[in-house]
Amino acid sequence: MSIRRAAATIGALSLGLVALTACDKPTAMATVTVGSKTVQSEAADKCYDGGKKLSQEFFLACLQTTPKHHITVPVGDTVRIGVDPSIAKKGWLIAQGTTLVTPEPLKDKTYWTVDSETLFNAQDQQTGGTTTAKQVTLNIVESADTTGQASFRVIQFNLIRGQ
Repeated sequence: MSIRRAAATIGALSLGLVALTACDKPTAMATVTVGSKTVQSEAADKCYDGGKKLSQEFFLACLQTTPKHHITVPVGDTVRIGVDPSIAKKGWLIAQGTTLVTPEPLKDKTYWTVDSETLFNAQDQQTGGTTTAKQVTLNIVESADTTGQASFRVIQFNLIRGQ
């Protein structure tokens, strides 16, 4: 191999390594599957701070934002939720809007299922009757507790009730 060819090869490898180091490390994702359809999402920019706890202000704002990703959920189907192992290590919660679906953090578990009726049906506080929503926001919160004080990220999905 000539010196020029060797120098060109080393230069190309060096540029490749520089390009790779310039890439951001991908953030952990969550996946929602209903039937044979799947959607993935990561936390919005303000809903993840590089592994630091979210301030209470940002945490509450994240719970109220409109999700970018959606999936249709037929009546009676099961919603399957998966998270990256790095999220499961700290613990995570599932919330329908601001209402907890899981009573405590799911620690070291990367997968959970929820009956769609649990997500779309809500009890009216005044009448005691049940109302059915046409769509809900599914919040997946990386958190070590249920208070919101130790939350690290919020990943959201819009669930649309199908027929």
